[in-house]
Amino acid sequence: MDFEIIKIEDYTLITILSDRLDTNIAPDLKSELVILNSNGEKNIILDVSNCSYCDSSGLSAILVANRLCEDAIGTFILTGLQADVEQIIRISMLHTVLIITKTATEAVELLKEKEKL
Repeated sequence: MDFEIIKIEDYTLITILSDRLDTNIAPDLKSELVILNSNGEKNIILDVSNCSYCDSSGLSAILVANRLCEDAIGTFILTGLQADVEQIIRISMLHTVLIITKTATEAVELLKEKEKL
């Protein structure tokens, strides 16, 4: 598996283990996201700190995660963007619709703050 899924209290952390979030990984990731969502998960943190490359299928998987969390009245957070991945996120204007943090720790803290509201 090219990613690791860890269920923690009220969120799930998905860490991409490969250096590429592309057509080799994205379909499996989308399937896992749908399964998590159908099992009631509404808060997902996607850690892409290992990824130095992301293509359109990777962006699509990110958008699927965001939509599933939104539909479930939850929160999706993208974290750990390397320079090239951040550039493709910005070029595609996704930084305007996604919650993005530098680290998974920041993402967890942000989720905890949102849960208090």
